[in-house]
Amino acid sequence: MADVQKDVPFKSAQVEALVVIKIVKHCSASFPTTATGSLVGMDNDGVLEITNAFPFPTVDVANTDGHQNDVSSLAAAAPRAKANIAYQNEMIKHLKEVNVDANNVGWYTSATMGNFVSLNFIENQYHYQRDNDKTVALVHDVSRSSQGALSLRAFRLSPEFMAAYKEGKFTTESLQKSKLSFKDILVEVPVIVHDSHLLTTFLHQMPTLPETAEVPLPTSLNDISRDPARLPANPSFDALDLSIDPFLEKTCDLLLDSIEAHYTDLNNHQYYQRQLTREQFKITQWQTKRKAENAARVAAKQAPLPEDEWQRLFKLPQEPSRLEGMLNARQVEQYSKQVDGFTAAITSKMFAVRGNLLPE
Repeated sequence: MADVQKDVPFKSAQVEALVVIKIVKHCSASFPTTATGSLVGMDNDGVLEITNAFPFPTVDVANTDGHQNDVSSLAAAAPRAKANIAYQNEMIKHLKEVNVDANNVGWYTSATMGNFVSLNFIENQYHYQRDNDKTVALVHDVSRSSQGALSLRAFRLSPEFMAAYKEGKFTTESLQKSKLSFKDILVEVPVIVHDSHLLTTFLHQMPTLPETAEVPLPTSLNDISRDPARLPANPSFDALDLSIDPFLEKTCDLLLDSIEAHYTDLNNHQYYQRQLTREQFKITQWQTKRKAENAARVAAKQAPLPEDEWQRLFKLPQEPSRLEGMLNARQVEQYSKQVDGFTAAITSKMFAVRGNLLPE
């Protein structure tokens, strides 16, 4: 039975509404510091049911000299810290005692403006997915959710990237052989927010304003089925706002920073290539000179000198890992999609009112 469950393809992540509230509350309270926690639930025929969540212990600011970057780095690496692993196992043990779902199914983290693709994120997800393939990373964007639209996404590492990360080689040659690109790092999983039947029943029974003064009572269950309870409309005037989305400007700034980081990584790789070319040229000169010396020694009936001494005399530079560049490219793609989404809404508004903006 376990083998059958293991072979079922991963379909979606079903998150309970109570878990969503816990994640949103924890991430909002910890903002701007990164918030992380553990997820528990079970895999049901390819649907990962997340039924509970609990946060990891907070980072002691006194031991980090008060620097925000140090606190954020420690908080981002919390899911794979030894102390938090022991804390997670202890919590799961207590959950088993009260007869609730006690299977670890992943972890969650907070993000700001979609800035979550980092080496810490990859290492945390690899730590979970290495032991259990049916795990996900839930990313809650606090900045986007503050505008009234819940931003909760689930990600997994692709099997190709898992194999490459296990091998630990991200050189140009290995990436060409495996045909691995930045688009193959993460796989997004559909997220479904699930409510209990009791809560769903309560929502459908909420009183609404009657359309007429006298409301006829239903005579049978068929009348209720044909005319279900209608929830009152909740008008929102935010869609009529013509101002430029402030998140668009911030995302463009982050996009420019990522592009600069990409060029920095590219310059480092070009520097490595120049160093490698310079050393290879020196080795070629040394080998040519040694061959000429050996030819002269053979003509003089002397023993030739070894021609592999260049391995001891010269040291080729080590190629830097291409993983940082791949993650940065994936983050640039994330920012580009966000800019595309922002501009689509703004452009439609401008087209709708351009008749009043253009002079007659």
